[in-house]
Amino acid sequence: QVSLVESGGGLVQAGGSLRLSCAASGRTFSSYNMGWFRQVPGKEREFVAAIRWNGGIIRYADSVKGRFTISRDNAKKMVYLQMNSLEPEDTAVYYCGANSRTWSSGSYYSGNEYDCWGQGTQVTVSS
Repeated sequence: QVSLVESGGGLVQAGGSLRLSCAASGRTFSSYNMGWFRQVPGKEREFVAAIRWNGGIIRYADSVKGRFTISRDNAKKMVYLQMNSLEPEDTAVYYCGANSRTWSSGSYYSGNEYDCWGQGTQVTVSS
């Protein structure tokens, strides 16, 4: 099992950038597929991006493709989400999740398939 702590959220103007970080603890971090999700009040947690345990496969939600970049550093036990060209619609609490299932579209896309989550970090994009 891993524990996750997100950081890097904040208030930014539309068109700006933020870099979210997710720090993991636990000896088996490098075996986990990792994902970023986001949630606004009254809505379900929404898939944003995912990266396979070795970084060899990456997937994005259509709404962020070309603007967001997910990456990981297994040696540092870190996962990152670089967010560029931010839009007011990107405003949400962003969560980092760890997923021990075999990589598939059914595993990385659904929040129910993740083993644990961080506490979340708020991202607010003003127009």
